[in-house]
Amino acid sequence: MPIARINPLVETLAAPPIPEVQAWKREYDGRHGPLIDLSQAVPGYPPHPDMLNWLGEASSSVSMAGYGEIEGEPGLRAAYADWMSSLYAAGVEPANIHITSGCNQAFMVSMMAVAGPGDAVLLTNPCYFNHETTLAMSGVKIGYVDCHAEDGFLPTPAAVEAMITAEVRALAVVTPNNPTGATYPAGLLRDLFELCRARGIWLIIDETYRDFLPLDAGPPHDLFSVAGWQDNLIGLYSFSKSFCIPGHRVGAVAAGEAVVAQIAKVMDNLQICAPRPPQAALATAIPSLVDWRRANAIEIAARASALTEVMGSAPEWEISALGAYFAFIRHPFADLSAHDAAHRLACESGVLTIPGSFFGKGLERYLRVAFANADVATIRQLGARFAAFAG
Repeated sequence: MPIARINPLVETLAAPPIPEVQAWKREYDGRHGPLIDLSQAVPGYPPHPDMLNWLGEASSSVSMAGYGEIEGEPGLRAAYADWMSSLYAAGVEPANIHITSGCNQAFMVSMMAVAGPGDAVLLTNPCYFNHETTLAMSGVKIGYVDCHAEDGFLPTPAAVEAMITAEVRALAVVTPNNPTGATYPAGLLRDLFELCRARGIWLIIDETYRDFLPLDAGPPHDLFSVAGWQDNLIGLYSFSKSFCIPGHRVGAVAAGEAVVAQIAKVMDNLQICAPRPPQAALATAIPSLVDWRRANAIEIAARASALTEVMGSAPEWEISALGAYFAFIRHPFADLSAHDAAHRLACESGVLTIPGSFFGKGLERYLRVAFANADVATIRQLGARFAAFAG
């Protein structure tokens, strides 16, 4: 009797990495104190009480129980467009915004709008693994632009240009980066934008962690103020980290109206509309919680400083890149794979990290540390735990 088949594009994917790492918790015996979970990036503090109230009010509203507009709630689209316009000194309109159920979905619907089976999209190596699997299961080819520690794990325009072929439809980058934390300078982003424009491909920028850049850094870039940006630029964003609501799943796409119209076709089949109550709450929260978000950015910067300081007590370990939520740390054990090093670090020292090899090739000496998960007092324990791990 014939056996029903699974889609090979899905069947050949590796299992989601986070559950595997989370399972290591059960193997730690507590010898160094409570386990420190620096694996999946989650806000290490609760939502603002007002945010919880706004969520509750919206969730109990009869009007929010029905379907909403595919592109998102008008109030949130307007509030987010105003925020972007202020941040980037640009004229972003509500019509340029499409709300999604999280930033992973924002990436998926954007990619479905611009690339199909047989096309190719460029990612960096290392890359965010959900971007990689989204493309793979869609039948889109992936080209990898290698990024090196000596370059701060940032791509060079020359390396990108060398990878552009007739099949390539887009270059996708994440800044501040996941997994490395590296932040793309505005000049580099402009160079990549101009390169993509010259070659007729899309530049897709995932800025999930942009709200944790230094407060005095100015705009992350000026691309949304460039005339005609809508012709080859797509910006992605997640409300999860800045507003501490990852479970409510709200993200956004900023793009030209023509792209938003194509994304609406995809979204209508994928989900119809993103969850409505958190959209209503966010429309109020964006202008109301500015000071709270700034205070959180200062707190995350303090955590980054604490990590930099305490890793000095584990001299054989090296912070190769750091920023926003993440640090990419080089472990000292040449005879251990990244997977084995991370597994043993969790079991023997009670520190949960993600192996660098989950993010690409040639990364066996690296671990991703989501330092924003832990407060400063907890981070100060890490130096001793890393130093005590014998490998």
